Amino acid sequence: MPATHIRRWKTLALTTSALLVGLTLPTMTATPASATTTAYDSTYYKNAVGKTGSSLKSSLHTIISSQSKISYSAVWDALKVTDQDPNNSNNVILLYSGASRAKSLNGGDTGDWNREHVWAKSHGDFGEVTGPGTDLHHLRPADVQVNSIRGNKDFDDGGSAVSGGGGSLTDSDSFEPRDADKGDVARMILYMAVRYDGGDGFADLEPNEKVDNGSNPYIGKLSVLKEWNDEDPPSAFEEKRNQVIYDTYQHNRNPFIDHPEWVDAIW
Repeated sequence: MPATHIRRWKTLALTTSALLVGLTLPTMTATPASATTTAYDSTYYKNAVGKTGSSLKSSLHTIISSQSKISYSAVWDALKVTDQDPNNSNNVILLYSGASRAKSLNGGDTGDWNREHVWAKSHGDFGEVTGPGTDLHHLRPADVQVNSIRGNKDFDDGGSAVSGGGGSLTDSDSFEPRDADKGDVARMILYMAVRYDGGDGFADLEPNEKVDNGSNPYIGKLSVLKEWNDEDPPSAFEEKRNQVIYDTYQHNRNPFIDHPEWVDAIW
């Protein structure tokens, strides 16, 4: 995955004279994602295009809920395909650290990679059940130790450096991925919130403005996730991953990779 992502900021230009009178730079905020078009707008997304708010969310839920499901054991092999290192077909790229690691090193020992539930499986208590517990749109390979440090923490800015985390940070109740993965994390979390709304026997997953949500079916912070979506647009790696899941495995898409601007349209 490319280590550098385009950042788009809104800044207020200050004149020299303004600086001389003691004004300080305002806090910078991310520019909302620009509208996009895709080859799927007239087919897959045709019932969602043009809508906003709850109407858009409902339409997307209906669209992406039509999917094939795989077992949790099958996730191992699927991740070796969805997250393959584009520069080394023997490796996968790990979430949070960005490290390239041999596909064969999947397991639970130090130095291995395992299956990270980006929407922590305890948030809604769905575990590893076929459905939310095996949905590839939020399952990624991650270093065993980094995954353990993330645990089931909510997402927010700040904290201390995570050893081997590629620039990720953590504190007692939240985790901040490295910059190159922030948008990925946001779009995975918000996919889950749209896909699993409580209507198919699983918990109604929703983002909120809290951390330390525990076993409640919530993950925060929504305002931070929205910023991350804007700051870190979908990369070629993320887009290819979405396509592989659609073509080969689940036959559904993460709409926020195709249309990152729909995050602001809904929330």
